[in-house]
Amino acid sequence: MAVRLETDTIGMLLTDVSRLLRGAFDRRITAASLGVTPGEARALIQVGAMGGIKQADIAIRMGIEPMTLSTYLDRLEGLGLVERVADPCDRRAKNVVVTEKADPLLLNIRDNVRALMDEITDGLDTDARETLRLSLQDLRDNLHQLDRGASRKTAE
Repeated sequence: MAVRLETDTIGMLLTDVSRLLRGAFDRRITAASLGVTPGEARALIQVGAMGGIKQADIAIRMGIEPMTLSTYLDRLEGLGLVERVADPCDRRAKNVVVTEKADPLLLNIRDNVRALMDEITDGLDTDARETLRLSLQDLRDNLHQLDRGASRKTAE
């Protein structure tokens, strides 16, 4: 008899929710006709959230290839929404920052994401939403710790 794995474990649920959330986000951004693709919107969100970040770090945060991100950033830069500026700590590196021109778009994206999250969390009261948010933060922090530990072991 073939082994049958559970589908409602935390890991399986997180994987499913992540995949479904990404699809819902993509559809929402596409339907909003904001002038950027969902991938470009995700990149802009990362840059806006971090307030100046290296391109390689954005790619890691998004879980995409650096060349894919480069394409997104080239287009966003062409639209005047981001700039690549010298890193004050490393003159060889560039940081990506949002421009003031991006503010209205970021607000529109934020409004769309909030509306989407309201739909997704429908049925959860305020306390349950906060508990979920805090639990997800804990999971993220634990995963960061595991990554750091694995990086140290690899370096040794």
